[in-house]
Amino acid sequence: MTILWVGFFALIFGLLALDLGVLNKKAHEIKAPEALRWTAFWIALSLLFNVAVYFMYEYNFLGVGEHPGAATSGREAALKFFTGYVIEKSLSLDNIFVIALIFNYFKVPLKYQHRTLFWGVVGALILRGAMIVAGSALIMRLEWMIYVFGVLLLLTSAKLLFQKHDDFDPSRNPLLKIARKIYPVTPDFEEQRFFSRIDGRRAITPLFLVLIVVESSDVLFAVDSIPAIFAVTLDPFIVFTSNVFAILGLRALYFALAAVMGLFAYLKYSLVFILAFVGVKMLLSHHHPIPVAVSLAVIAASLAAGIAASIIAQKRQAARL
Repeated sequence: MTILWVGFFALIFGLLALDLGVLNKKAHEIKAPEALRWTAFWIALSLLFNVAVYFMYEYNFLGVGEHPGAATSGREAALKFFTGYVIEKSLSLDNIFVIALIFNYFKVPLKYQHRTLFWGVVGALILRGAMIVAGSALIMRLEWMIYVFGVLLLLTSAKLLFQKHDDFDPSRNPLLKIARKIYPVTPDFEEQRFFSRIDGRRAITPLFLVLIVVESSDVLFAVDSIPAIFAVTLDPFIVFTSNVFAILGLRALYFALAAVMGLFAYLKYSLVFILAFVGVKMLLSHHHPIPVAVSLAVIAASLAAGIAASIIAQKRQAARL
């Protein structure tokens, strides 16, 4: 099992190095066609890994599936991975709204946004990995924690229902204030650099401030998404890998959808329903467990309904003009 984890981390490290070190070494503005191609690549890679999950658990490759809480068959493992991936991907859509607001607030040039998101993703992977380990340990030792997470998701869904992204103000971020007290900040962006010097003293650039806000906002989203996937499975390998693949495609998805997210007005209500549904699923887990296949169908139907309602509303609005 240890070899498998090492191999997975090597794969992710290789993909990230290829992304930033080769394919996107030079700063450039990412257009929608390029973003869509990358989005398709990450989704295809995730589905390919899902196939690998099936065979690993079906044949207990390197001891996979033999640890406590693991899926008992390849089909079960693949279904749980895919469901977890869809949940994380869905909840990341709300993250895109906030990232767009952060970039607009700081007036980040389009050609520098990819680098910021890249390191934001790296930080998110480390953070979520730690939260998954902690969450798994808590649930394994204290079974009632599943109810705590369920209530947390219900409260989060209620908060999201009444939350307005327009109220988000990055300037109130406490980490931002701390960073400005410790380091001087350069007046302008200095290409893709996060650090610089002012009068011989180490300084940070506005791009580093953007990274701080992006990373700290992801902490709030992780509080929602990590408990949500525990409703699907407690298998650490499936929880972590599905999270990783959902996050890896976040940058491409941002550039593909950021400009048109305003068109999906009713998608927010789909996310509210998904969070509430997963919260209820966790509360019922010990008494009336909802099958993973049913959960996947409900989540997919919710997303489809939100997208369809948004498209219909846009067409009706256009017809009135």
